[in-house]
Amino acid sequence: MTDRHHDQAWGARLRAAVEHRGRLCVGIDPHPGLLEAWNLPVDAEGLEAFAEICVEAFVGEVAVVKPQVAFFEAYGSAGYAVLERTICVLREAGTLVVADAKRGDIGSTMAAYAQSWLGPDSALSSDAVTVSPYLGFGALEPALSLAAEQGRGLFVLARTSNPEGGELQGADVAGGVSVAQSVVNAAAERNAAESDLVGLVVGATRGHGLNLSDFSGPILAPGLGAQGATARDLADIFPDSRKLLLPNSSRGILREGPSVTALRAAAVKVRDEVESALS
Repeated sequence: MTDRHHDQAWGARLRAAVEHRGRLCVGIDPHPGLLEAWNLPVDAEGLEAFAEICVEAFVGEVAVVKPQVAFFEAYGSAGYAVLERTICVLREAGTLVVADAKRGDIGSTMAAYAQSWLGPDSALSSDAVTVSPYLGFGALEPALSLAAEQGRGLFVLARTSNPEGGELQGADVAGGVSVAQSVVNAAAERNAAESDLVGLVVGATRGHGLNLSDFSGPILAPGLGAQGATARDLADIFPDSRKLLLPNSSRGILREGPSVTALRAAAVKVRDEVESALS
């Protein structure tokens, strides 16, 4: 299966998609509770029905869709088969896919993860993938190199929105810079050579404590909607990062299902609120 989707670099594809369909990133998070709320069975068949409804609702309306890999992985090989089909259909329709896999390892293992999510011949191949730098930013090199080669992107966890992340991510390293800020600085340095290659994951919360003024790449910002951030908050939380800011909403939109019409309307409403707030 040869990938036809990297004729343009990731940054160019992302900028074109955002220009035409806005900055909202919608999550596909088939949580068991949502499957039940949609009157779907909590099994691989229910998972497939959920994913198909989401694809029908979001294609053509939003620039970026982010499947949460864990909720597919929970069903083993059958769940991965659904994820493969979901990624393929979204990308064939021109929707950018960020696989929310949060992979992080070293050496050949990191290279294998990179091939899984960014390699041209993988059934899971996506436009970008979330990765963890907490084995050292340099350990991401196999994924960074493959992403650059294949015209894909990475979103590196910098400052997550969960309370438990604060102690580690906010801790100081040499020179009084926080761990999270050191990730931001390393990403900015890498992007100086390959623009937009490295994105960040920064929760849409007021206390992220990061200086993002020198970072011009994309920022995936979970926390919109169910976690409390509103579209109106975004310009204050990210004053220097509006152009490629990708606020993510998952549960806040998905709770409007299983109606395709209602899901699509919810996504369009949030997308338009985001664009109004960031314009």
